[in-house]
Amino acid sequence: MFATPLSDDTELRPLNPWHAEEFLANLDRAREHISPWVSPSFVATDLDRARHVLQRYADRWARDDGGIWGIWCDGRLVGGVLLVSLNAATGVCEAGCWLEPAAEGQGLVTRAVSRIIDWALVERGLHRVEWRTNAGNVRSIAVARRLGMRRDGVLREVLPGPDGRIDLEVWSVLAPEWRARRSGATVGEG
Repeated sequence: MFATPLSDDTELRPLNPWHAEEFLANLDRAREHISPWVSPSFVATDLDRARHVLQRYADRWARDDGGIWGIWCDGRLVGGVLLVSLNAATGVCEAGCWLEPAAEGQGLVTRAVSRIIDWALVERGLHRVEWRTNAGNVRSIAVARRLGMRRDGVLREVLPGPDGRIDLEVWSVLAPEWRARRSGATVGEG
């Protein structure tokens, strides 16, 4: 119910608190792979914490300041995308993702993030979608490039990491750029 196809065998759909067991199983498969790149508060280690993470995003959706969707491949949750934040007053949101290793290389994240960007910029009417990523996360940076985002800059040593402080790259796409990309037109440098 309420699914959006990403491919013949893959769909994007809301990820709700009642999916906590599936979410935890997905995180268990992905944990080692995604832990260097996502917030520790996201990577739940037990069922109560998994439910809490999903409830947090359900509450954000209800307040109109975020949301979370799962990517199901052949009926199995393999990852997802989220609006980490959404500020309707400023017209800005931040998108993010996670994916277990077995599902990589199929373009699932790019297609799923494209769907939430479409929703945010076209349907919801926001102006800017940001993509913030550890400067060492080459896969995440490749997604930003494939989506036509521009690199705004680097926040140097902004977050603590396991091996010292990390740089955070900020990428973005603006509504006029996204609409032009969807229509095949080009937008001049701003």
